[in-house]
Amino acid sequence: MNDRKQHVINKAHQLFIEKGFQATSIQDIIDFSGISKGTFYNYFSSKNELLIAIFTSLNQKINDERNQLLVGQSPSDIEIFIRQVELHMEFNRRNKLLVLFEEVFVSNDPILKQFLKRTQIMYVNWIFNRFVDLFGKSKQPYLLDCAIMFIGMLHQNIHFHFLANEKDSSIKHVIRYTVGRLEIMVDEIDKNGIQLLNPRILEKWLPDCQNSDHSFQKKISTCISALKRCLSEDKEQTKYHELLDFIQEETNQYNTPRKYLIKSALSSLEEKAGSAWKVELQNLKYIIEELFSYK
Repeated sequence: MNDRKQHVINKAHQLFIEKGFQATSIQDIIDFSGISKGTFYNYFSSKNELLIAIFTSLNQKINDERNQLLVGQSPSDIEIFIRQVELHMEFNRRNKLLVLFEEVFVSNDPILKQFLKRTQIMYVNWIFNRFVDLFGKSKQPYLLDCAIMFIGMLHQNIHFHFLANEKDSSIKHVIRYTVGRLEIMVDEIDKNGIQLLNPRILEKWLPDCQNSDHSFQKKISTCISALKRCLSEDKEQTKYHELLDFIQEETNQYNTPRKYLIKSALSSLEEKAGSAWKVELQNLKYIIEELFSYK
């Protein structure tokens, strides 16, 4: 995205917060951004498309910020998850996303409502995959149910906690409390073996993401197999095998791949010499960059 288009997105976001989405006209956006009408329509076909661009830009930013917290950390560390959720809630508050969401809810535009529905499912999808990191694949059949219940509990806990403690409210305390209840709930549901929603429903809810993921996974798997063939049986090569396995496992996740961790692994792989290795590694980097741009 070019800088000028991002400038319009940022200015429109500011206007939507100050005046409201419905009350802001395209001419308001043009005047506030300092662009011509032709430039506006070159970027966006409508105000609704601009709002979707705002949500898309913000979603990418919060994904990057959440992933940054994982750099050099264990995905199974529940403290990192608490920090990610805290960051996400603060990001929503800072960017007044709930205000914008409410305007979409009361609108009659089916495209906006469908986009918002998809955004909500993507968040559920992220929570679900982080729960797999935290609680293990053995509990995976029950973790979509837990993800949905966690989001509901967290929102209600925050709402009533702030209602009761207007001058002394700590969102981190509420998140930590809710996560504590979640840990007990996960063990209980796993023990009872009762499932409400099968996680495979995510493939139905997000079919384009799933199908694209399978395509990328196939390409990545082919590249990684070729790279492994370049490695000898020497034990010194073990770290390269482990890095390749990590990249394959990471890109097999349902949620947005953790870019910073993958890029760090790719950087380590560049340490190995060899012309065939360099060629195959470059192919892998191209495919992963394509995956990142899609996500």
